[in-house]
Order: sequence, then C-alpha cells, then structure tokens
Amino acid sequence: MQHQKYNRLSKESSPYLLQHANNPVDWYPWGAEALKKAKAEDKPIILSIGYSACHWCHVMERESFENEAIAEIMNQHFVCIKVDREERPDVDQVYMDAVHAMGAHGGWPLNVFLTPDQKPFYGGTYFPPKGWEQLLQNVQVAFRDKRDEIDNSADKFTDTISLSESERMNLSGENAEFDILQLDDAYQQFSGQFDLERGGVKKSPKFPMPNNWLFVLRYWFLTKNHYALQHLKLTLKEMAYGGIYDQIGGGFARYSVDDRWFAPHFEKMLYDNGQLVSLYSEAFMATKDSLCRQVVYETIDWLEREMISEEGGFYAALDADSEGVEGRFYTWTQDELVDLCGDEAPVISAYYNTTAAGNWEDGRNLLHRIKSDEELAKQFKLTVNELDDIIEKFKNEALEKRNERIAPGLDDKILTGWNGIMLRGLIDAYRAFGESKFLTLALNNANFISDKLMDGDKLFRSYKNGEAKIDAYLDDYAAIIDAFSALYQVTFDEAWLNKADQLLKYCHAHFYDKDEQLFFYTDDSSEKLVARKKELFDNVIPASNSVMANNFFVVGKLLANDDYINHSISMVSKVAKVLTRQVSYLSNWAILMSHFMKPFNEVVISGDQAFDYLKGINENYQPNKVVVGTTSKSNLSLLKNRDAKPDKTLVYVCMNKTCKLPVGSVGEALKLME
Repeated sequence: MQHQKYNRLSKESSPYLLQHANNPVDWYPWGAEALKKAKAEDKPIILSIGYSACHWCHVMERESFENEAIAEIMNQHFVCIKVDREERPDVDQVYMDAVHAMGAHGGWPLNVFLTPDQKPFYGGTYFPPKGWEQLLQNVQVAFRDKRDEIDNSADKFTDTISLSESERMNLSGENAEFDILQLDDAYQQFSGQFDLERGGVKKSPKFPMPNNWLFVLRYWFLTKNHYALQHLKLTLKEMAYGGIYDQIGGGFARYSVDDRWFAPHFEKMLYDNGQLVSLYSEAFMATKDSLCRQVVYETIDWLEREMISEEGGFYAALDADSEGVEGRFYTWTQDELVDLCGDEAPVISAYYNTTAAGNWEDGRNLLHRIKSDEELAKQFKLTVNELDDIIEKFKNEALEKRNERIAPGLDDKILTGWNGIMLRGLIDAYRAFGESKFLTLALNNANFISDKLMDGDKLFRSYKNGEAKIDAYLDDYAAIIDAFSALYQVTFDEAWLNKADQLLKYCHAHFYDKDEQLFFYTDDSSEKLVARKKELFDNVIPASNSVMANNFFVVGKLLANDDYINHSISMVSKVAKVLTRQVSYLSNWAILMSHFMKPFNEVVISGDQAFDYLKGINENYQPNKVVVGTTSKSNLSLLKNRDAKPDKTLVYVCMNKTCKLPVGSVGEALKLME
C-alpha cells in the first residue's frame, strides 16, 4: 500500500479504509475533523460504509470512487466519510436502520446522505457509476434549493430511528412463566420454512445462520422430536458438502447465492466459522456423526494456518477476490486436477463433481460433494478406507498447490467480539473431542484478549499493529463473557470466571437501560450519535442482548447468584410474546428459554480426577448444565465444604443450589442428570 496520495485514510489501520486511501475522493475517517468541516461549510455528508471482504464494495470503488470525474463532484459538494462497519458497528447500525426506514433494502456498501448535523435524508446500497453520478447531482441541487424539505425529512427519519426497540415491538415482559408450548409454536412456525431437499430454509441466498440450527438441536434435546434432528443433520451435511465449504482447506464462506449451498460469496468471516465450529461440535456430541468431526478439525486447521497472529489473536476475514476475480483462489480447471492426481483423477472428479467444461465460470470447477463416501466407494469398487486415503492424499497435494497461487486479501485487524465467538468455538470443540491442541489455541487466544484488549474492567474493540483502539461495544463484552465463562468450565481456572463476572458488572454499570431493563449497544462514555440503539434480534451473529441474557443465566448459575438469574429471566420475558412468531430472528433467546423448560443441572466435581470425570461427562450430550470443579479447594459457593480428598473424586448433581447425594462415578452422575 502506497503512502497518502489523495486522502486521510492512509493514516488508518483498518485494511478496508486503507484500500480507499489512494482514491481521488477526499475521504475522511469518521471523526471530529470531518463532522466539524461539514458544519463549518454547511455541506451534506456522504457516509459510505463497507468492509474489506465485501465484493460489491470493491466493485463500487473501482467504478465510482476511482473515477476522477465522479470524485470531483463528491469533493466539491460533499464531505465524504468512509467507515469500516466492523470497526464502527455503532455507526453502521444507526444508518442501516435509517435506510430501512426509507423503505430500501440494507446491505453493503451502504451509502447514506446526511445533513451537516449527521441526520440521514437519503440512502441505498450499491449504485452503478451513472446512477451514482446522477444521484450526486440531484442531491446537491436539492440541498441547495430545497433545504427545508431535506431538513424536515431528516428530522422525521431521525425520530423514527430514535424509537427504542421495546417501543417498536411493544415489549412488555410481564409474564415470566415459560411454557414448552411457546417453544413448540416457535419450532412449528420455523419448520414450515424448512427446505426438505437441501437443508436450511427455502430461500436464496442461503446463509448458514448457525444459531437457528443450534435452537433446533436444543429443541430436539428438550422434546426428542425426531423430525427436528433429521432436518438438522440434513442441513449440516448439505452445508459441508456444498461449495460454501472449502473442501480443500476447511472453513465456510459467508453464504451461498443459490438455494443449494453450491455457489458461495467466497469471503470467509471469523464470526461465521467460530459459530459453525460450535454448532458442528455440539451436533457431534448429540449424533457422533463423523462428518461433524471432519468439519470441525478442518476448520480449526484453516484457522491455525491462515487466521492467527503471532500474538494469538484471530484475524477478521479473508476476501472473496484474488487476482481481481471472485473465487479464483478456490476453483480449478479439469486439467489442473488431472495433472495433480493422475490415475486417481476419475475418483477425484466424481467425488467433487468436476467436469472438463467446468461447473463454475470460465471453464473452472468449484469442488462440492453430492454423494456419500459409501456411495462413491461402491461406485469405484473401493473400501471406504481406501477412498478416504485417496481423498486425504489429494487434499494435501491440492492445498500445497493452491498455496502457490495469489491468495485472497486478508483483513488482519483483530476484533474483540469475533475473537470471543471463535474462542467459544474452540472451547466447544475441545469439550466435544478432548483434543489438547484446541484447548492450547483457546488459552493462547484468551490470554491475548486479556493482555491486549482488556484495560482493567474495560475492553477495546479492535487491535492492529500493536495498538488496541475504539471503546468496545456490547457485542464485544457479551462474546468475551460467554467465552470466558465457558473456558472456566473446561479448565476450572477461576481467573476466567472472575474476569467474566468483572466484565458483566461493567456492562451493568455502563450499558444498562433501567427503564427498559435491556442493554444499549454503546457504552455511556462512547461517542454520542444521533440515536443510541439496542440490539434485540439475532441475525448472522446473535444479538448482544440475547447473549447478555444468556451470560447472566450461566454466570449466575456458576456463582449461585440469584440476582443474575432473575436479571436473565427479566430479559427473556421481554421477548417471550414475539418469540413464537419470529424465532428465526430470536433463536438465541429461545435457547435461553429452553433452559427453564427442563431441570437445569449444576454439576460439581471435586477430587484429583476431576478432569477425567469432566471428560466423561462431556462425552454425553447434556446441554442443560453448568460445571464447576476443583482438584484442591475453592471459594466458589457451589464448592464450599467440598474440598478435594486424596484418591477420591466425587460428583454432586445440584438443581437450584440443592444437591443430591454425591456419587463416585461418571455413570452415576449422568443418571442423576437425566
């Protein structure tokens, strides 16, 4: 990247902003300098928001922001601000909401026109160059000649986006009684959308939405609804077979543009892969399906190979494009495959459904699966083990060959919340498989977060080039609390639980809205925008409020803190009435609600074999539990007067702080938990 030629973005650390540093547009980063300039010169603001792995952001940059004539209009009549949505989700959230209020579809790039006092009056997503140029002319004329109309419109949009989510949804939260019928209704409503052929739901594009499938798994655990488990297994298989999954290197792309999981937008995001590692790990615990194991191991291999900094932080994303072409890095010509695997080419071609003409663009092939190993082995008169050996050898050789290509761009900023999600994925993988490497990666990352992204009881949002910056948002705190409380439950190191509790207390002091009993997205000391939002709806990442409600429940159980548990109940009560109608956007809330439908176990392990017992307990699928333990002694409420005794390990199964008689084996403990 060359140093500044045109604009101020060359001084930023965000890879997305640096991509625009040499545009002829006089871009500013979001901040006081740009906002003061807009007011002083009474100019409208162009706010353009994207992220480094965004394909259409690159397209609009090439077509419009690198165009000298278009840049001249932007520079003359507007103050132009570029925002990396991953660094400043608070800004993105406010103005995405505004574009929705205008009746437009949201997405990125997000381009919004604001008055000099930051109020939105028009916006949209991608604009082709002629349309963008015409829009710039129209807006600058309207701003000059019809200022009153623009100001009135901006005031109305600002009033709309300033309405709280509770007011919009009419959330009362009066009823704290949770009934299995609510989850039945929610599941029935959701199952009506199931794609019975390809898994997931009947729509395109198809997003993985891991949290929705985790709800389906937990619903099956609660009800033993066979249909729910079958659809979950179909969905996980089809995603793992599809082009959305990197068949050679592991890891998932963000979504598929079709309804078959075949044609991905090739960018790989840390947050998707963290959640999918959690989902496939938990599904393995329930089903013992070897495909789930394969996906988890390969995805963590990808993480370790391509996404970890020397300090132990996880990078944000990989671009879709390389050599100026989307997906070029991941696709193959048939000739390349034949050269690579020689006599075994027919097996490889059948396994991954490649053809001489190509199944992708420009005669290239995207590797994907349709048949199971058993079917393919039978077709080629091989044993399954022989087929596995052929595929394993091919994957290793193909990965080596692929690494000679120009790789997609790496967004090497480290985002706290996304690291928390991936950290939780590693912990869930360790819980499911007992693989020591997974715990080592998790501990390295947790120590990095603790050392580099925490300052006392506060978190930062982003880390790059040795510098942590930007006050963390609620989703950052929520994900780290979730991960640290999970890390305690596999290490019994109380430092992680104490840190989780410390961060929970900070959130209550600085994010909590006492009137609505929910949490704002921004810290009370953060920059004031035109609206202060709350995140209630689960999307590709669960809503920060739903994760916080889960955190209060889990940490409350671990610390035997009734205030925390009541806090959790109060929060989930808020959404209980709307949950049955929209569970696909409230699935994390539904998972929390499921904890109140069945006895919830507090498992206490004390003794020198505590970790062996923990491994045995984790090998059985029991998501309705928290675990505390010690090999010596502890001051935790659930472990008081239960110091470890030499040569004797005991398990206490408790519910609501009332414990059954201790037992001396994993089998006996599991019976009590049932």
